[in-house]
Amino acid sequence: MTDEWRGWREAAQAALYGGEGFYRSPVRSPEGPAGHFRTSVHASPLFATAVARLLTGIARELDTGTVALVDVGAGRGELLTGVLDALPEGLDVAPYAVEVAARPPDLDPRIEWCAEPPAGVTGLLFANEWLDNVPVEVAEADAEGVPRYVRVRTSDGAERLGSTVTGADAAWLERWWPLSAPGERAEIGRPRDAAWAGAVGSLTAGLAVAVDYTHVRGARPPFGTLTGFRGGREVRPVPDGSCDLTAHVALDACAAAVAEAGIDASTELTDQRAALRRLGVGGDRPPLSLATTDPAGYVRALAAAGEAAELTARGGLGDFGWLLHRVGLPEPG
Repeated sequence: MTDEWRGWREAAQAALYGGEGFYRSPVRSPEGPAGHFRTSVHASPLFATAVARLLTGIARELDTGTVALVDVGAGRGELLTGVLDALPEGLDVAPYAVEVAARPPDLDPRIEWCAEPPAGVTGLLFANEWLDNVPVEVAEADAEGVPRYVRVRTSDGAERLGSTVTGADAAWLERWWPLSAPGERAEIGRPRDAAWAGAVGSLTAGLAVAVDYTHVRGARPPFGTLTGFRGGREVRPVPDGSCDLTAHVALDACAAAVAEAGIDASTELTDQRAALRRLGVGGDRPPLSLATTDPAGYVRALAAAGEAAELTARGGLGDFGWLLHRVGLPEPG
């Protein structure tokens, strides 16, 4: 990597997905994403169980012989493995892992490893913490309040302002994240909008779900959310390939992009707390009487309640956004 000044999108693309990038290099990240940050998938097997219930329900609605399960941003296949283990017998599933890293050697042979979502499938497409790693440009309002691109130096993450934001990027900012006060920052989410519309468009019929850190227009963070993670700790974002680079996702803009792409799909934007509760993950403690009648069962139920509570906690994982698109399916009753 060089010390040239670049826009954040180009710099992050190379740092994350280049030949020696964070997500490709077995030396920089031998454990995969799980070695650097903890997602809902890693927090509890209850998350995979909930996704299995979601897939089972969609399969029932589709009434088809084989249903696809597409995991976009699959890491090392942890979610797919957990879902396959939790599925009821008799459900014929074609699992796909969409990931830039190499296929893990011990992965279930049923899982097809691919670089892009397969086209024309029917089933469930699930993207857990994928869009936050789609690189975007960063803009900052200068002393006159004019949005300018932020340029970054690869070696140390130093920043300076570049040219004025114009064209489609300026239109996106005006619509979704307007800047005016000097020093205000935004991440320009157009690449994420396009990536999500493309992923949803790969489904012939079924359900597409994006789960991510999010914010909505009217409540955007004034200085953006770009940050880094390494070894389980938040670190300064430096695009040198040594850390994860992430920024929260404007899921409301992603939702609009699907409609504007002409995809016939119903849309719901909710939070993880509500979505998981619908799928049977609540966090309620078991009745104390169970400790007397079934002590071992009480201990298991108590542990599950603790895991469910973490997945649905306010101020934590429960605040994650869930963006759901039903493609070629009637509105839910």
